[in-house]
Amino acid sequence: MPATTLPSAPRWIPPPPTKKDLDWADLPIIDFSKASTPEGRAELAPRVCDVMRTVGFMCLVNHGLTKAQTDRFFDIGEVVFTQVSEDERMQHASKLAEEGSKIGYKPRALWTIDNGVRDQHEQYALHRTVFGGQKHPKALEPFLPELRAFCEHNHYNVLHNILRLLAIGMEIDEETFVKMHGFDAVGDSHGTFLYANYPRTAEEESKTNSVWLKGHTDTGTVTILYSQPIAALQILSPDGKWRWVKHIENALVVNIGESLEMLSGGFYKATIHRVVQPPMDQRGLVRLGAYYFALADDDVKLVPVKSPVLEEEGVVRKFEDDVAPTMGEWRKMRYMAYGLKKAIGTDKATQEQIVDNGVQILKYYN
Repeated sequence: MPATTLPSAPRWIPPPPTKKDLDWADLPIIDFSKASTPEGRAELAPRVCDVMRTVGFMCLVNHGLTKAQTDRFFDIGEVVFTQVSEDERMQHASKLAEEGSKIGYKPRALWTIDNGVRDQHEQYALHRTVFGGQKHPKALEPFLPELRAFCEHNHYNVLHNILRLLAIGMEIDEETFVKMHGFDAVGDSHGTFLYANYPRTAEEESKTNSVWLKGHTDTGTVTILYSQPIAALQILSPDGKWRWVKHIENALVVNIGESLEMLSGGFYKATIHRVVQPPMDQRGLVRLGAYYFALADDDVKLVPVKSPVLEEEGVVRKFEDDVAPTMGEWRKMRYMAYGLKKAIGTDKATQEQIVDNGVQILKYYN
């Protein structure tokens, strides 16, 4: 059978990793090849469960894509941000502020970071089905089959096995969370997500204490980040210190979001992280990245699952069951708040919150 000829794309040449000796987070590294079998998941589950309850972040290696395959996806990301005109981007703009949907382009300067400074973060979000009614820029059309395959891999081979491991840790059927994450489910939840962070002026850095995205927790259930070399992501460690996430070639950085914290009754905690100005030897560079943001199906009600572990340890609820939002409702509330609505102080000087109709829907950690 002849080899498939892939459409031509500009080559993304990643910058070298920083040479600075930063305060790196000690993230556990998991050999994810074992997660593809029941026996392997039984072996991995105790460690993954412990990691996601304590550190909150983990790195996955041997996740099923070669470095060349991952590099190709970053090449396609280069198309998204350099081969599409500003006018065409606006034709595919997301309705983030109006409808709480990230599908499409989020332009730069939409969010307020601090002291009147706007973000320099541009992103393009695809519905996980890629072809599911979403229209894409013309330059991206030749790559849609590859993007679909990429989404399927992240959803079925990575996300679903992470969800199985987390379910095993709660001593429930390992398909419990998987059944809440249908690939073709009706709804606006996005799966694949590309972003580019651009440099800011010295004045803007001073006004925001060099923070690009404030400390926060993610809205969805599981976040899968493809490791990239510009150091900017920091996590809030259990000892209360911000530490840098170190680049590991062709690894995935995984964390838990608010929705899974609610579904697990507080057994797994949403993990706090932020994005800051890179170290000196990487400043002035565009930071290109790729995520797979997983959200439960829009109609899933965010109430704790029944688990013998929770019966023993107790359930922590963000909402009482009768007023708990669905995934679709929670997504819209959160997306229409981050960087768009005014935050107010809390009783802790390092925290701010956004409250809507008496409900705290977002907290910033500064």
